[in-house]
Amino acid sequence: MSTDIMAKIEEVFSSLPQKEREIIIRHGVALRLSDLRKRLFLAESKMRHFEKKYKNTLNQLDLVGLPDEAGYEMHEDYIMWHHWDAVVHKVKQDIDSLEKIAQHGLHQGELADVGC
Repeated sequence: MSTDIMAKIEEVFSSLPQKEREIIIRHGVALRLSDLRKRLFLAESKMRHFEKKYKNTLNQLDLVGLPDEAGYEMHEDYIMWHHWDAVVHKVKQDIDSLEKIAQHGLHQGELADVGC
């Protein structure tokens, strides 16, 4: 989004009554947390799939390296495994940041209303 558009959105948002801004932020945080938790569930499921498939963790595999007999599929899985590991770490950071905002005004009932 361009800087001009963001500035206009911020101007309009700032002109709203404080109570309305708080409601928008609370609902936005709750919805975003719900989306992030779903993404985290998916990413962790992918990680478990690879751990089960290769009977190993990514950390252990990184320490010893891929086996000499590793084929194309394992190399591709190894790349995707790292991708999902990065997603897990990034999403956890995002969730932690938003939960800090949520602690300042989101009530558990509001979180439940959006499927968190």
